[in-house]
This record gives sequence, C-alpha cells and structure tokens, in this order.
Amino acid sequence: MKTAEQEAFEQAVVTMMQSVGEDPTREGLLKTPERVYKAYQFIFGGYAQNPQEILESALFHTSNDEMVLIKDIEFYSTCEHHLLPIIGRAHVAYIPDGKVVGLSKIPRVVDVFARRMQIQEQLTEQIADAIMQTIEPKGVAVVLQARHMCMEMRGVEKINSTTTSSALRGLFKRDEKTRMEFFNLINAPAGTRY
Repeated sequence: MKTAEQEAFEQAVVTMMQSVGEDPTREGLLKTPERVYKAYQFIFGGYAQNPQEILESALFHTSNDEMVLIKDIEFYSTCEHHLLPIIGRAHVAYIPDGKVVGLSKIPRVVDVFARRMQIQEQLTEQIADAIMQTIEPKGVAVVLQARHMCMEMRGVEKINSTTTSSALRGLFKRDEKTRMEFFNLINAPAGTRY
C-alpha cells in the first residue's frame, strides 16, 4: 500500500509531465510516477545514512603512518540547483594516526554524501570533514573531478567540461611535500590492474 507521501510524490510527477506537454495516461508513462518515486528513494538514499556510523563500524588500530589513497571512486550526485546529474570520480587519501578504516568504507562515505542534492564544492568538503572528524588522522585530502549535466544538457551546453574541487586537511594543507605526493599519485597514469 502506498503512503500519503508516495501518493503526493507521484501526483507531482504527473503534474510535471503534464507541464512539459506530455500525456501521463499514455501507455509508456502509466507507471512512470511510481518508477520515479522508487528511483528517487535510491538516488537520494544518502539522507538516510550516517557517514560517521559507517566509518566507526570498521576502525582498526595500526602503527602505519603512511598515506592511504583510494583513487578513481565513481560517484553520481544530483545538482541541487537543477536536479540534474553530476557524474564523477573521487580521490581520497588520509594519513593514519593510530587508526585505519576498512577500505570499503571510504567509497561508502563518498556515496552517502553524493546521494543527496549537492553542489560539488560542498560534497568535497563533507567527505573530507567526515573522515577528519571520525578517524582523526594526521591529514585528509579529497579531490573530485566531475561532469555536470546542468552545464552540458542546458545552459552553456559545454560538453565534456570537467570541474575539479579539492579539500585539504591537516598535513595535506600544512606540508607541501605531503600535498605534492598526493597530487602526483592521483595524476599518475594507471598502472597494472590487479
């Protein structure tokens, strides 16, 4: 049984289809409002998740104090200004200070924040801050490179333009050598795939 919230959402989709000149009673569109509702539940699932809990669920003590980098994390987000897709890759590094986190948790945190209505600059900051506050490493670096459909599908219509944003915390911000090591690693050509 549909909730009142789902009914209202589906009616809004019908209204939207009508407002752009479509016939929501057309065979191919009859179930579209329900499909859109289910898609949005997934696409915006980040609102129902807590990044701190995800990170805390897999913290381990370590003596390692060298950079940990997860590169080329695919993400999909939604521009909060036009509700159009943002498609990109994230590069996330941190320098442990007595604790490491399970490797799969970093991409999950990227997804939590990406699956919200966003601007790229804010998304970059949120990822860095969540890792810095929860793991308490010596430093965190996050770089996002993304294509924005609000620029490609409408507006200036600049196909294949990429936006890069960064957020540096701790040693990555203070120490030029650490920062350069990070940027060299993320810009290095792909090597052997395992």
